[in-house]
Amino acid sequence: MIGTPFRREVFFCKKKRCVDRMGLNMKTYRIGILTGGGDCAGINPAVKWAVKSALDSRLSAERDTHYQVLGIRNGWEGLMNLDPSSSSDPHYVIPLTEELVRTWDRHGGTNLGTSRSNPYNPKNDVSKTVIQNIERLGLDALIAIGGDDTLGVALRLSGEGVPVVGIPKTIDKDLPGTEYTLGFETAMNVVVECVDRLRTTAGSHRRVFVVETMGRHAGWLALEGGESSGAYIILIPEFDFDMTRVNELLQEGRNSGARYEIVIVAEGAKPSGGGEFVRDNLVDSFGHQTLGGVGEYVASAIHTGTGFETRSIILSHLQRGGVPCAYDRRMGRYFGIAAVDLLVGRDFGKMVAFRDGRVTAIPFQQALAGPHLVNLVTEYDTSRYNGRRTMLQRET
Repeated sequence: MIGTPFRREVFFCKKKRCVDRMGLNMKTYRIGILTGGGDCAGINPAVKWAVKSALDSRLSAERDTHYQVLGIRNGWEGLMNLDPSSSSDPHYVIPLTEELVRTWDRHGGTNLGTSRSNPYNPKNDVSKTVIQNIERLGLDALIAIGGDDTLGVALRLSGEGVPVVGIPKTIDKDLPGTEYTLGFETAMNVVVECVDRLRTTAGSHRRVFVVETMGRHAGWLALEGGESSGAYIILIPEFDFDMTRVNELLQEGRNSGARYEIVIVAEGAKPSGGGEFVRDNLVDSFGHQTLGGVGEYVASAIHTGTGFETRSIILSHLQRGGVPCAYDRRMGRYFGIAAVDLLVGRDFGKMVAFRDGRVTAIPFQQALAGPHLVNLVTEYDTSRYNGRRTMLQRET
C-alpha cells in the first residue's frame, strides 16, 4: 500500500466517547482528491460529499476505519510541482474538513482549482515524480475527478500500482459506460437560457442566429440543448453537414411563415468534405488543439446562400460557468459518496458511473473506450438536421 502511518488523532466512537484511536486499533487511511481538465458545475458537490462520506464519524465507526482527506490543488499539476522538501506544500495541498466543504455544493467550477497538465506528456514525462509525491504525502488512495484526459492519467497510474478511482466530469457527456457526466445538465441549461434570450432580438429583426456550443467529438450538448430550446437546426460532429441542405431547410422555414430561426452548431461539427475549425495552432499537453470558428462559417454561408440577416455567437466558457443546477448537485453527491464506497471496498482502478438509472462503477478501460457519440439511427435525424421525431422502435 502506498502511504505512511497517520499521526495519533482523536475521534468519536459509537458511544460518542472521545478516545485515542490507537487504543481501539482503528485502521487509518489518507485520501487525496484532485480535479482536472475544464471546470464545470457539479465538481464541488462531488468533492463535498466525498469528504463528508469519508469523514462521517458514524460511518468511520461502522467501517472500523478513520480517513483523512487532502485536496490537491490545480489537478495533476499539484502532484507534479509539489515542493519535494515538504510533505505538506500549502501551494498545492489543502486539508479538507467537513466544515470547510459545508457550502461547496452551492458553488460552480472547482474550489480546488484545475489544469490541463499531463504527467505523461511525451515531451516531459514526470509521472515518476507524481508517484513519489503521492508517497511523500502519505496518500493511501486518490480520487480523480475529470474527463477522458484526467482519467486517462488515472488509468496509467493505476497500471503502475497507484490506488485510484475516478468520477466522470465533462459537459460534453462523451465518456462511454456512463449515461451522465457531471456538468452536462447545468451547461445545457445555459444553452437554453442563452437561446431564449436570443429569440427576443432574432424575432425583432427577422434574423437567423447561429449559436456555437462546445462539443469536440460528441454532439450531446448541442443536440439536447437544441432540443430543449427548440432550435430549428442542430449540427453535430457525428454527421457532416451540407450547407446547401442547411439553406434549403431555412428557406422552408421562412416559406412556412417563420419570422426567425435558431441554428445550434457544436464546435467540432464539420461541413461535408471539410475538417474541424481550429482557432489557432497551439496544442495542449494532451495533444488537443483549441476548436472554434464553425459558427461564424455557418453564419456567413447562410447569409451568402439565402440573403437572410444572420448573426453568430460563441457561448464558449459561459457553458462552464454558474452555480450547479439541482441535478448536478444531486449527481455530484451520489458520485462523491460512491467514490468513497469504492475506496472503502479497496476496489481501485474504476470510475463511478450512472447506468440504467442507478449509480455503479466500471473499470477505467471501459470508461475510456470512447468517445460516446450520438447515435445517428435512433437519436438524430440526418435529413432534418435535428433530433428524431420518432421515439418508439417497432418490434421486428
